[in-house]
Amino acid sequence: MPFPVTLPNTMVLGATGRIGQVLQQSWGAAITQGAVRWQGRRRRGLIAAQDAVVLDPLANPKALTAVVAGRQILCLAGGIPGRGDLADNWKLAEAALRAATPGQRVILCSSAAVYGNQPGLLSETAPLHPANDYGIAKVEMEQRSAVLALDLGVSLCLLRIGNIAGLDAILGGWRSGFQLDQFSDGRTPARSYIGPVTLARLLAELLAVPQLPGVLNIAQPGEVQMGMLLDAAGLHWRARAALETVISQVALDTKLVQELVRLPVADVGQMVQECRLLEPHITGDQGIHDLA
Repeated sequence: MPFPVTLPNTMVLGATGRIGQVLQQSWGAAITQGAVRWQGRRRRGLIAAQDAVVLDPLANPKALTAVVAGRQILCLAGGIPGRGDLADNWKLAEAALRAATPGQRVILCSSAAVYGNQPGLLSETAPLHPANDYGIAKVEMEQRSAVLALDLGVSLCLLRIGNIAGLDAILGGWRSGFQLDQFSDGRTPARSYIGPVTLARLLAELLAVPQLPGVLNIAQPGEVQMGMLLDAAGLHWRARAALETVISQVALDTKLVQELVRLPVADVGQMVQECRLLEPHITGDQGIHDLA
């Protein structure tokens, strides 16, 4: 379901990952125009062969420097729990920054996990209190990247991305017999979410913005209860009593990103529709409409 976008010359690192798959499926016009080049460590998962770059950025930094010349860098690559080494979050960020030249822009993907368990709307200036190893790895990546970018004269923007519908552990991780934490008041954990198509549109528009702030929260305004998201998809779940350690809310303040790009308020029905437009690219061979 590609939609037309106009993008400046961009190199996308980590294009074979889940977000990369969403972007490749969504940025149809940009792929054919050659404005975007897509890097992966293997050819599988790289859609546009003429714009694909197969290389290992950690093993071949000279080749990486050559292919990113004259292009801004969007680095999606990194390790997540159960999929890769968490230490790669910093290693791959460092590779992207060192491949850039002074004044060149590098956009790195971080996570809302850097905030941990804190109440209220969390702005980009909120303290960072990661509550798990993934969040700790992202904080390390952010802090070391900021120092290195300053030293190299590279323009850096960090994207703290909230939950992505369909790529998350709830809608994307649903299986028969799925259990979900529920609190004594009947609520389920609430998070800042963004639909996959909305994310693709947002990133396309941000790449065209001449100057970006150093840090941006990435989510649609409003919160989404996980149980309501599953209900909207028609996916059955069983409640289990939430432990005291369960984070009840992660709410990102999106005012800053909304000054750059207009975003729709989070709506579970719309997010489910976006997932269905992109399946099976984000949910595997079974789409969410096959699982109810």
